[in-house]
Amino acid sequence: MNGRRLLLDVKGLTKHFPVTEGFWKRITGHVRAVDDVWFQIFEGETLGLVGESGCGKTTLGRCIVRGIPATSGAVRYRGIDGQEVDFLKLDARELRRRRTDIQMIFQDPHSSLDPRMTVYDIIAEPLRVNGSRGSVEIDERVKHLAGIVSLNISHLMRYPHAFSGGQRQRIGIARALATNPRLVVADEPVSALDVSVRAQVLNLLEALQKELGLTYLFVSHDLSVV
Repeated sequence: MNGRRLLLDVKGLTKHFPVTEGFWKRITGHVRAVDDVWFQIFEGETLGLVGESGCGKTTLGRCIVRGIPATSGAVRYRGIDGQEVDFLKLDARELRRRRTDIQMIFQDPHSSLDPRMTVYDIIAEPLRVNGSRGSVEIDERVKHLAGIVSLNISHLMRYPHAFSGGQRQRIGIARALATNPRLVVADEPVSALDVSVRAQVLNLLEALQKELGLTYLFVSHDLSVV
């Protein structure tokens, strides 16, 4: 496709949730949230995943990033080293190393941010978890990320409740970009925002894609947004 390399190849991805009854939680059936989904994403492109509310879009996105386990299928990812791996079959150690390449922007910028953490700590958390940077490097990275998503650096020690919905989503975007990912799963990133703010966030996502060479899986129920 236009000389671009295949980045993500999803094959037969399926997620069924068991339905249980009684004290002993006997399984009586399954909810077929995601059923045999196939698609490919190439480097530098945006793939829109569109469907009505409740059809399993968010579940699919979380299966891809291993936020929840898939029932079956394959999520084949081509790393920057050219090696292709199935994300669903990685052990804990390898998953931790590879997960920095695929990050997620969540739908609700209010509930997805820990109210007890400062904005600085929220953005820095992925860097600390991966343990690949010292405190000085983390400080520089957090301030750089705040700058590219147009957050005031002097406000980094504030808490999420002090920000508007659009600003909180910028914090979520900065957190997703902390580990310098190649693929970002954007799960309804503007649906919880006021109409007047949506265009600003969409323009930001587009600008970041051009600047950083990002690839997006863009999940939405709104065709006009896609």
